[in-house]
Amino acid sequence: MAIYACRECEHEEFVPRRYRYHFGSHARCPRCGTFRLKKLKEPDKIDPRCGGFLDFLERLAGGGKLFHCRYCRIQFHDRRRLATEPDPTAQTGSDNQIEHPTDTAAT
Repeated sequence: MAIYACRECEHEEFVPRRYRYHFGSHARCPRCGTFRLKKLKEPDKIDPRCGGFLDFLERLAGGGKLFHCRYCRIQFHDRRRLATEPDPTAQTGSDNQIEHPTDTAAT
């Protein structure tokens, strides 16, 4: 369980961690929450699959890639990209360069 406490009123709220792992822009292990995952091309015959409802939906939608957690040794599907992959929507620095006109001030 994750426990969040307000600094002002000291109210504590208990939230299950695994529920939080399905939000965000990067793929995370549904069991331990690590970002250190490996993308698989085909299912591994030795390690078990994580058989949850969200994993089932990812397989049905067809957009879910197969990932493997190196700590829990489970396989699961996720639509998000790895945290180590570059963002395809991010622009490169060369596109955002501003050209400065030459100084034409007379001395």
